[in-house]
Amino acid sequence: MLDSPSRVVVTGAAGFIGSHLCERLLADGHQVVGIDSFSDFYARARKKQNLDAARAHERFALVELDMVDGDVARAIRGARVVFHLAGQPGVQPSWGDHFDRYVKDNIVATQRLLEALREEPAQRLVFASSWSVYGEAEMFPTKETALPRPVSPYGMTKLAAEHLAFVYLRNYDIPVTTLRYFTVYGPRQRPDMAFHVFMERMVDDQEIDVFGDGEQTREFTYISDTVDGTVKAASADVVGQVINLGGGSRGTMNRVLTTLEEISHMKARRRYLPAAPGDPRHTGASINLAREKLGWEPRVSLREGLTRQWEWFLANTASRPKATPT
Repeated sequence: MLDSPSRVVVTGAAGFIGSHLCERLLADGHQVVGIDSFSDFYARARKKQNLDAARAHERFALVELDMVDGDVARAIRGARVVFHLAGQPGVQPSWGDHFDRYVKDNIVATQRLLEALREEPAQRLVFASSWSVYGEAEMFPTKETALPRPVSPYGMTKLAAEHLAFVYLRNYDIPVTTLRYFTVYGPRQRPDMAFHVFMERMVDDQEIDVFGDGEQTREFTYISDTVDGTVKAASADVVGQVINLGGGSRGTMNRVLTTLEEISHMKARRRYLPAAPGDPRHTGASINLAREKLGWEPRVSLREGLTRQWEWFLANTASRPKATPT
């Protein structure tokens, strides 16, 4: 499907993963339409900066659009593949009064896109879901066949969007493939995400909040591996399937902080707090299906990926090392 130059659409193009995906697709020779609402979840200027490289390219067009209220069909017209990465992220902010926003941006916006694809068909819709749909999984590594039991409102909305996509596949032949991303990190990571926060607080010599005992585990996936799997999903024979993309770097939060100390030669001042609601104790991805169906393999280790993100952080943030090196 993407073996020759094509017109493709990336929703959430100004985000962390979306901006990297746009750059990869442009490098592969495609014409890319990026859709983003530039919501206020984090600074508009930072999102625009994410797209600096893409916007300098003649084959890139940016459409600023709220997918719930805007003309989505017009924005995706002529696309061979649509990569749907737009949505409201974050587990902890999804509780309380913010829930309406998660419903709007994760469920309703997906429904609007699916309706638009009835009017303007594409050969493939690749939908970015999340490990959060699994919740407290009963087995590790977790296979795609595991019963989803999200433990946060965010995870619930991502699972609802998955089900919605398959409703449109069954009834209207919308050719969707769902990818469940596992904790993506690397350059341009959102400022609210853990690794970015850890780095900021280390250079400012501030305490780092660690929720729980720090021995909870996560499956970490470097950004280039995530993008590679996403691109491969657009061409593989995987319509109607759900596929995990996990980086093979499962580790504890304590291990991450220790690795950052070794990379930065700074001290992480840890402050342990009660476990946060909605955060499962462990996550871990079975990636056998991705290997078999996509021919995909994660290539970047956690230490290598953290080193790359640390180097990017120092080069691209106003903060500079202030703490006394260890």
